[in-house]
Amino acid sequence: MRLRKGENQKMKRPILETRRQVMSTVVSAYPGGRECAASRLGLGNVKKLDNHVYENAGSQPLTDEQVHMLEQQAGTTHLPDYICALYGGVYVAMPEAEALDNLELYTRSLTTDVKKGQVDQVIAQALADGVINEAELAAIIAAHREHIAARHSEVSAVIILHTGARP
Repeated sequence: MRLRKGENQKMKRPILETRRQVMSTVVSAYPGGRECAASRLGLGNVKKLDNHVYENAGSQPLTDEQVHMLEQQAGTTHLPDYICALYGGVYVAMPEAEALDNLELYTRSLTTDVKKGQVDQVIAQALADGVINEAELAAIIAAHREHIAARHSEVSAVIILHTGARP
C-alpha cells in the first residue's frame, strides 16, 4: 500500500491521552527527528523545540498549524486522531480521487479486514481472564476506531472512484 499524504501506515499506534503526548509523538515521528523538526519550525535548536513541546520556561505549546506542518511531512494524523477521540469520534482522511483504482479499493478492503481482525484479537486477549480492565478498554476502543476509520475510508474511496463525488 502506498503512503499518501496525511495517512499513517503504522499497524500499532500509541494511545495518546494528552496534547503533550501528541506533540512529543509527532516530533519523534518527524523525518530526521527532533533536530529536523526544530529546524522545519524555525525554532533554531532542539532545546527551544522541547520547551514548546513540554511547555517549559514559560513557552507556549506548539500551535495546531505547527503540529499540522510536521504531520504533513511525517505522514501521521496524531493530532486529528486525538481531537476526534476527545469527542468520541474518528478521524478519516478522505482519499484523493487521482490515487484510486480497483487495486487500491482491494487494498483498502484488505486493510479494513485486518483492522477488524485486530479488534477481535484485542477483545479476545482482554477477555482471557474474564475481565476487561482500563488499559484493555482503551486498547479495544483505539483498535475499534482504527477499524471504523479504515471502513469509512474504504467506502468513501468506492464512492469517489465510481461517482467522482465526495461523500
